Amino acid sequence: METPESDTAKKAKLGAKVSQVATYYHPRTWKEKGLWWTLGLFLVTYVVVVVVLGVIWSRSPGEFNVRENALTLAHNDQKKLVPGYVTTATAIRIAETLLDKPGGYLSNDVTPPGVYLDNIPNWEFGVLTELRDLVRAMRNDFSRSQTQSIEDKDLRVADPQFNYDSKSWILPSTESEYRKGTDALYRYLERISDDKTYDGQFFTRADNLASYLAVVEKRLGNLSHRLAASAGQVRVNTDLAGDPNARQSTPVPTQIEVKTPWLQIDDIFFEARGYSWALLHTLQALEIDFRDVLQKKNALVSLQQIIRELANTQEFIWSPMILNGTGFGLMANHSLIMASYIARANAAIIDLRNLLLQG
Repeated sequence: METPESDTAKKAKLGAKVSQVATYYHPRTWKEKGLWWTLGLFLVTYVVVVVVLGVIWSRSPGEFNVRENALTLAHNDQKKLVPGYVTTATAIRIAETLLDKPGGYLSNDVTPPGVYLDNIPNWEFGVLTELRDLVRAMRNDFSRSQTQSIEDKDLRVADPQFNYDSKSWILPSTESEYRKGTDALYRYLERISDDKTYDGQFFTRADNLASYLAVVEKRLGNLSHRLAASAGQVRVNTDLAGDPNARQSTPVPTQIEVKTPWLQIDDIFFEARGYSWALLHTLQALEIDFRDVLQKKNALVSLQQIIRELANTQEFIWSPMILNGTGFGLMANHSLIMASYIARANAAIIDLRNLLLQG
């Protein structure tokens, strides 16, 4: 027979077991466990969603057909495709791509995944640079007959709107200011294609096209210079162009060693890719609007060659990252390849301007 002490011990063990089970199944315990499981599941889901969105949003937009885009805005009315219509419609499409692509406008994002992405924001800055140049040229050159003429009322609004701070996220946001600029371009587009006399103009002359290309020439030269510095090189200082009478504000050495910091290589690459994307479509639109002028100057083929060189900058990037091999090394140098295409386009731009300025 069992002794009373053993019964007491059994009862104590049973009581401890019951207390343990009661604690395990107590509502507060399950509430705490459920809270931690929910929090953990939320964090895992959030990280997965952010990573997936980051991959999707990092894809740069593809090319579009500038004529079809213009016809869409004109509701397939060929009569509306007056001089300047395709160029203005292209500027609108470029602006809307900046704002409405997957993820929207990312340069001013302050939350993940936009805040940690850098390739697309640099692409956006390149596109924005070209859009600003185009709208400025439309305001100062394409829409004015002479230097003493009155500037267009809507382009006067659009130009400063697109020059607003590209990284402002509140009060007012960059997106809201750029949409005001886009709305102004829509009003200008409507006015140049209506039947009202002197309501809005776009002049396709050789001199105003040459003025715009002069700005493009400097942009491409700047980008090719920065891209070529990815591998590092020693350059002769040509700031004064060898003029013995020329002076500059601060002294500099006759030879300069330039090399792009490793962390900035992909930034410059995608800025150049974005600028080339926007310029490619702009030149395709100008080819349509200025076709008669280009043919008269025997410059149409030159412009088509520039467009072909810029199209090469938009080829698919097979590498998961922008490589920075040496010029003749084992690894590719994507920046030097991009610089090659842009430098060729820049050289052709110079030839095109000479053709336009010659009688």
